[in-house]
Amino acid sequence: MEGIENPGYTYDGEVGLKDFDSTTEKEPESSPSPAQAPGEEFKEGPCGWGSFTPSCVQCCNNPMGYLVMYSLLAIMQGTAVNGLVNVVISTIEKRFDLNSSLTGLIAASYDIAFCLLSLFVSFYGQRGHKPRWLAFSAVMIGLGSFVFSIPNFFSGLYEYGNKLSDYCEVSGNSSSLQNCSEGSSHSYFLYVFVLGGLLMGVGGTPLYTLGTAYFDDSLPPHKSSLYIGIAYGLSVVGPAVGYLVGGQLLNIYIDFDKGQSVNLTPTDPRWLGAWWIGFLVCGLVTWMLIAPFSCFPKHLPGTERIQSERISQAHNNGSESIVESKNLGKSCKDFPLALLLLVKNPVLITLTFASCFDAFITTGFAAFLPKFIENQFSLTSSFAAILGGGVLIPGAAIGQMLGGLIVSKFKFECKNMIRFSIIISFISVALTTVFIFARCSNDPFAGVSVQYNGTGKIGELNAPCNSNCSCARFFYDPVCGSDGVQYFSSCYAGCMSMEYNDTRKVYSNCSCIGSHTGESEISVTSQAEQGKCKTSCDNLILFMGFFFFVIVTTFITATPITMAILRCVPDKQRSFALGVQWLFIRLLGSIPGPILFGVVIDSTCILWNINECGAEGACWTYNNSQMSFSLIAISAASKVLTIAFLFVAFCIYKPPLKSTETSQDSLENHCEF
Repeated sequence: MEGIENPGYTYDGEVGLKDFDSTTEKEPESSPSPAQAPGEEFKEGPCGWGSFTPSCVQCCNNPMGYLVMYSLLAIMQGTAVNGLVNVVISTIEKRFDLNSSLTGLIAASYDIAFCLLSLFVSFYGQRGHKPRWLAFSAVMIGLGSFVFSIPNFFSGLYEYGNKLSDYCEVSGNSSSLQNCSEGSSHSYFLYVFVLGGLLMGVGGTPLYTLGTAYFDDSLPPHKSSLYIGIAYGLSVVGPAVGYLVGGQLLNIYIDFDKGQSVNLTPTDPRWLGAWWIGFLVCGLVTWMLIAPFSCFPKHLPGTERIQSERISQAHNNGSESIVESKNLGKSCKDFPLALLLLVKNPVLITLTFASCFDAFITTGFAAFLPKFIENQFSLTSSFAAILGGGVLIPGAAIGQMLGGLIVSKFKFECKNMIRFSIIISFISVALTTVFIFARCSNDPFAGVSVQYNGTGKIGELNAPCNSNCSCARFFYDPVCGSDGVQYFSSCYAGCMSMEYNDTRKVYSNCSCIGSHTGESEISVTSQAEQGKCKTSCDNLILFMGFFFFVIVTTFITATPITMAILRCVPDKQRSFALGVQWLFIRLLGSIPGPILFGVVIDSTCILWNINECGAEGACWTYNNSQMSFSLIAISAASKVLTIAFLFVAFCIYKPPLKSTETSQDSLENHCEF
């Protein structure tokens, strides 16, 4: 327990900042030891920088002021990490010849850094100056954003095959291969993206461990859950900004800054948007938050009083007495014992595992939901990003805030928080069936899902009707034939001529399109228009509606589980407990989530890009049905595991016997709801 241990006194009122007066505090019955003296452990002070404490910034020296600044930093972190990165994944794959397994590593790099540092930052920072740790967060998140944009400036101009003839020429339109020994791939930029993600992960580590614990230090229990719920809910605005702004930026051509003009439009599959602009802006804005965080005091006014009146709800396994007697956390040598006490807390570990499997789902979908929508419903990358953000962000924000509000409104204690999370998780797993009912089948694609008008074979783009065209396999420019079938390009459709209808290309004399009565006879309707065929699937609205409630019910448990973790451990180990939680979340959830989702999505690919050197790159087309069934299997299995661990935590939790408020619960330590 932090501060003076005084279990006989409870505080039922709300702590404000204006009515706080240290001269009117009740003295404890026993004199605290020097190590426990609240004046030393919870040193309060004004906002400022050293001796410079201007009066204009003192209005921020309260939980509300900290909430505003914390939310702004969380928004910028979410904009870069959970918004922009996820939106531009598809563009990065195409620009730098990466598959989804590798881009999953980019998405996971943030979590790798977080995982490596969370224990040390949360342990050594729990007694340190938490706001200054968050100033360090702003430095690293901004730096990581800048690094992430670097590949754009060193990769040269984007070449999309415009030097090739885009229709069938018997003499051959396939350009000679590059000197592949010199390397034509940009895949080595993968390491730069990973470095940027690692730097942002370094910055994000204090944000969700020390930053969250600072709320719990400064507020009574029933109010801290509300503030944390609001903060987590507002943090979801970041991904919203990333999705919406990032989606709009993808409508700007990737090399507009280099003076390159193109005849492509955003609806062209070869179009790549300016994915890098958002990271530059995000880095600049994040660095503007360094000064505000560095001015906050080590503890806000009122912290000492709140800590002296706190009633422990820690799991009754004897760890609290060890923490108090040894005053753990004062030196580096306490680290092994402090970690051992937390790892031996079964409630903490089971709640942490429950969080891991929720994080596994959310990070996987956050990384690939735009790509899923883009391929399932044949939408552009930018529009898919906007739709994905329009579902993920409001759903997550509503869930986070609603969870915090419910816990605060009903003043749930630890066991009731777990019970509530179990009930909501059951609802969530039932809603994941949306992937069965809202999936779309693939539209006809010559050589991929259907044969070339009865010739050729599935899985082979070459057929007798285009055998004399010498088409370039790396020149993906789909056309929609008058027969309703999509073709890889006008060349693979066997089109011999082209004309413009307004600004749209129309190809004619296409030997692979239409009905054939003889080997060389061509139908008069053998035409094709540039672009993919319009999909016949109309399940988009159904999918978006159901998936919104999946997100709400998934995120509504985040705040109750976080608060249960803060309550089931000794007060002096709260920051460290969050560090342990986030370590496991990264190891078992956030890191493998995007990677496994990427591997699963890659396994459903039915048409890979083959570059000029014959190397396999990004995927052009997926098996939609297989993708849907694969994702529902992952989601349902993860949610079932979440429920299982929550149920175990509910059964084994024992409130401390010394607390009069929880002693009645200790007589009911069983699994009845």
